[in-house]
Amino acid sequence: METTSKKNKGFFQNMLSVLGPGIITAALIFGPSKMTITSKMGADFGFDLIWIIVIAIFFMSVYTNMSTRIGMATDDTLLTLIRKKYGRGVSILIGIGIFLVATCFQSGNATGIAVSISEPTHTSPEIWIILFNIVGISLLFFRSFYLIFEKLMLALIIIMLFAFLTTVIMMPPPLAALSKGFIPGLPEGSIGLIIAFTASCFSIVGAFYQSYLVQTRKKLSQNHTIKETVTGSQVGIILLGIMSAAVLICAANTLHPQHIKVNSASEMGKALEPLLGSSARALFLTGLFSASFSSLIGNAVLGGSLLGDTFRYGNNLNHKMVKLFISLVMIFGTVIAIVFGKLPLQLIVFAQSITIFLVPFIGITMFMIANDKEIMKEHVNKLSTRIWGITGLLILIGLAISNLLTLLK
Repeated sequence: METTSKKNKGFFQNMLSVLGPGIITAALIFGPSKMTITSKMGADFGFDLIWIIVIAIFFMSVYTNMSTRIGMATDDTLLTLIRKKYGRGVSILIGIGIFLVATCFQSGNATGIAVSISEPTHTSPEIWIILFNIVGISLLFFRSFYLIFEKLMLALIIIMLFAFLTTVIMMPPPLAALSKGFIPGLPEGSIGLIIAFTASCFSIVGAFYQSYLVQTRKKLSQNHTIKETVTGSQVGIILLGIMSAAVLICAANTLHPQHIKVNSASEMGKALEPLLGSSARALFLTGLFSASFSSLIGNAVLGGSLLGDTFRYGNNLNHKMVKLFISLVMIFGTVIAIVFGKLPLQLIVFAQSITIFLVPFIGITMFMIANDKEIMKEHVNKLSTRIWGITGLLILIGLAISNLLTLLK
């Protein structure tokens, strides 16, 4: 009996180890921005935009798979490979670009925390933005940070998934309207949300970071096959798609028929009323806080550790320069959130759409590394991956151009 218990414990530990990096990537991406954008998509356009979730998740899966194989194929970090292959200038440009993308996301995370507390307490959001960024920076000085962080991500992602999925099950969407939503279309006024969702869900920066998570896991456990690791990363991305669809469906079912335009977190919380009734607002704000705070830490770690790797300090979270860079992501994100946060939910959407300008260049370099047979050996991109990879880059470039034209109007 004891032997069986040990085997089961070993099985679950191994599963967590394999799935960990993919789940962390999903949790990083599914922050307040995703909850806000998908809620607005469902509230404003019903089921009409569910097709963009399928497309964004598919291409996110392609690039996460690519990054996973890079992490398994070599012990050099992705930025180190770029520096060796294309020169120091290119790696610095990409590292700074990732830092800027992370800072844009960070403003949304900080705003999400502020909204989740300031709305019910009727207090100033600036207080909470500053307070929880200080808390986030202080967490950098805990030991075994990565393992604690991973377990926290796993717990939060399961809680969020359960709440929205249960609501969808309790109040299933009409199949005809849902099926129609899988046919691509551009309802009037939807392009801004489509760009913001694609920028936040088809996250090249999140995919880029996957290679670092895989290498960290590889150091902690040497007995994972490439197939297990790729499977783990794909599970995380599939969870991201399921959660995004669940939030949109809840909003489309509950908010769209009532013509509720999502302008506050409390209005987003009404999407959970079929499950939670009068408690929906409180529980949703708690969930929004959890998603925001977990992303606040995870996103800062991403941007700061990769900037540390850019300047050859490595990406070890215990290095004082890496901690400084992580703190800078939090500080700059705080400043942006305070200065431009008069319309908090609009800031979250705008911050995501701005990042679309930086990601095509980052994606191109990652794509080229994954195509390099000398580096990748048997893990090099297959023909199908190359085709879909190029298609994904063309979509990102097209959205960047569209966003530029929209901003210039």
